[in-house]
Amino acid sequence: MHLKANSPHAVEAGPTLIGFNLVNGKEVEGDLALILSKSPVDSRDLVGMFPDSGDKDVARAAKAAAETFQTWSRTPAAERGEVVLRAAAILATHRGKLARLLTREVGLTAREAQAEVQEALEACRHFGTQEPPRGQELPSGLQAHPRPVGVCGILATGASPLAAPLRKLLPALLGGNTVVWKPSDNAPAAAYLLMRALMEAGLPPGVVNTINGRGRAGCGRHFLAGIEKGLFQGFGFVGSRVLGRIVGELCGRHLITPSLDLVGKGAMVVLPDADLELAVADALAGAFGQAGQRPVGLGNLLLHEAVAPAFRERFLAGLATLPQGNPLSHPEVAFGPLINARTAKAFAEHWEAGCLEGAALLTGGETWTEANRTAQVQGEIAHGAYPQPCVWDGVTPAMALFQNPIAGPSVNLCPFSELEQALTWTRTAPCGFAVSLYTQDRAQVQQFTREIRADVATVNRPADAAEARLPFAGQGTHPGARPAADGFLRWQTHCEAAFADLPPEQPIVPGPALSTDWDSL
Repeated sequence: MHLKANSPHAVEAGPTLIGFNLVNGKEVEGDLALILSKSPVDSRDLVGMFPDSGDKDVARAAKAAAETFQTWSRTPAAERGEVVLRAAAILATHRGKLARLLTREVGLTAREAQAEVQEALEACRHFGTQEPPRGQELPSGLQAHPRPVGVCGILATGASPLAAPLRKLLPALLGGNTVVWKPSDNAPAAAYLLMRALMEAGLPPGVVNTINGRGRAGCGRHFLAGIEKGLFQGFGFVGSRVLGRIVGELCGRHLITPSLDLVGKGAMVVLPDADLELAVADALAGAFGQAGQRPVGLGNLLLHEAVAPAFRERFLAGLATLPQGNPLSHPEVAFGPLINARTAKAFAEHWEAGCLEGAALLTGGETWTEANRTAQVQGEIAHGAYPQPCVWDGVTPAMALFQNPIAGPSVNLCPFSELEQALTWTRTAPCGFAVSLYTQDRAQVQQFTREIRADVATVNRPADAAEARLPFAGQGTHPGARPAADGFLRWQTHCEAAFADLPPEQPIVPGPALSTDWDSL
């Protein structure tokens, strides 16, 4: 780990972190040029510099993981869990430094960054204390035992740079697998510090290996090609449905069971007897938290026509009071910038597309500048993408706005006449995996519970599925450790004619002592 002075315009933000790939317990450079992790808060702030890796780097990391697999898979499960808990203690000690780095690198507000660190800690504590799945006796009398699958590839969204990858990495790791993880190119510094915490906690060399690089046009392409080449026996993914479909198809061709959590935006259904104050507050947080880029956010507000006018008035009034802007200089803002230029470009394009569809844009439609900023906008915004939040009215399920909610601070108001109609709409939209209902009518709650097909369904609370024991987008699984391990364990039917000696378990052999200069970050 190396630190260097930042640019003269961003000295107060903190130093620039010089990072590496971590392969077989060693910091190594990639085969290609460097990638620069620039802050979305202020592009002059160079948060980190990391290798841009190619296919040879992926192969080296997979080789290291394969060579370590036999030793790690025979390590007692309790010792594996202790490593994770020690890493959580290290992260907890330095949570303030880590949260500030998340604000710099991803654009989270201070509150959002602290929440992301807390979710990561809860994931470590949850999975680190879970008992491993036990063997089962089959009706025939044979035994079925869970076994690790081998080397697992991990990809996860940069919108949740700690908690999202840990929800895949930890079940794979604690199940006795070894891992190759490609962190998001939006958050390589956060991933690097997480990996160093695991290594400081005594994780043996080669058990988890990280390969940095660009997305589908760069290292991500080589990483996915590793499935085709047989480098991975398991694969975990948290991200968009578009890329999730590609991952699922690749895994299917090679009979690999992928562990997929597909993120996006859900829906909220508001009935006439709802607590409007509660519903409006939750809708504002769900639609605009993390600048509309949360792994599970709110895209479609389905409003009963009897309550739509009152809700619309309160919602717009609440939005007008939300402070927004630079989260580094003004920690009190409700949300900050978009995470990268690609997201900003797509968000700008959706303004024109929405108007062409016939939806009414009640507010928003531009990027904040020094010329058009209002008292709502806090701090310097000239060197980041700070879009005005958008509220669309009169949106119907036939519109692309409804079917494909954009990553960014944008929400659709969709009036309906009966609950059955709203439930039908949630079934036709990709956002239907997470739906919340706001009402005081018990009969309506029972109908919603009975008929909703969403993986995450809540009543009078947001459907954000943020708890460590749940996937982001349930994919039809149950809460707990067992579903999280799906794809990272295989079940082996066991029968023996006579007793045989099993290979002895082996204690952990930690790598060289590692010290991270947290105080200099």
